[in-house]
Amino acid sequence: MPVNPDAVGEKGKPSRRSWTSKDALLYAIGVGAGVDELAFTTENTKDTPQRVLPTMAVVLGGGGIPFDKIGSFNAALMLHGAQKIELFGEIPADGEVESTGFIGAIWDKGKGASVDLVSESVDVSTGKPLFKTTMTAFLRGEGGFGGERGPSPTFELPDRKADHEVRYETRIDQPLLYRLSGDRNPLHSDPSFAKMGGFDRPILHGLCTYGFTGRALLHTLCGSDPSRFKSMEGRFSKPVMPGDDLNVSMWVDGSSCLFQTKNQDGDVVFDQGVMTFG
Repeated sequence: MPVNPDAVGEKGKPSRRSWTSKDALLYAIGVGAGVDELAFTTENTKDTPQRVLPTMAVVLGGGGIPFDKIGSFNAALMLHGAQKIELFGEIPADGEVESTGFIGAIWDKGKGASVDLVSESVDVSTGKPLFKTTMTAFLRGEGGFGGERGPSPTFELPDRKADHEVRYETRIDQPLLYRLSGDRNPLHSDPSFAKMGGFDRPILHGLCTYGFTGRALLHTLCGSDPSRFKSMEGRFSKPVMPGDDLNVSMWVDGSSCLFQTKNQDGDVVFDQGVMTFG
């Protein structure tokens, strides 16, 4: 059957995901953290307890979503359109969560269908909510089923110079590091597969760009303290090539921030960014 708009609200079965200190270290290195961020990249540095980057929620969460209820679609034509995380506590260096997912929305965009996939994760050791993730998937070729288009988000950056700007360099082999945290899609590692997708070479994972951007926000706005990082969302607007620069611009208003990430050519690669912090 095609995309089923009546699937909105359908819930999946709870699923569990555990991780270790090593997993957290590997994720941090995969999104560019290094020797100047030892709290996130080592576990045995003097007077420096290990902590976890908040954006690791995208790797640990997302479980329990009932993909089988969406209907039929070509997975090769699915794009990761947007991502949001909400943190209710600091992610521990090792632990386990139980995640329950549901289909939050299905919108008819004409040339495709936009699907919000929501997953809520509870810390198994405490029974308390730890984080919530929302992935928006765009299913190309699956629109036109007569559904509503959905809301049109309004996003306008302030007419002033950014309050903060942070520049990071990605490595040529960045996707090979990031894929070890779980996303083994050959689009990010196999040159022949990348060419079938229309790229000259493998591209960087969108969620790796998300992690780089999250690091900039964490260190600039939260004083590198993950407990102050509350939420982050935005839309993927252009692929990033390994070796590209990522320039994160931030406009702060109280405890919230609008942000945008561009490459070295000034092209926006992550847009409509909103982050909250404490």
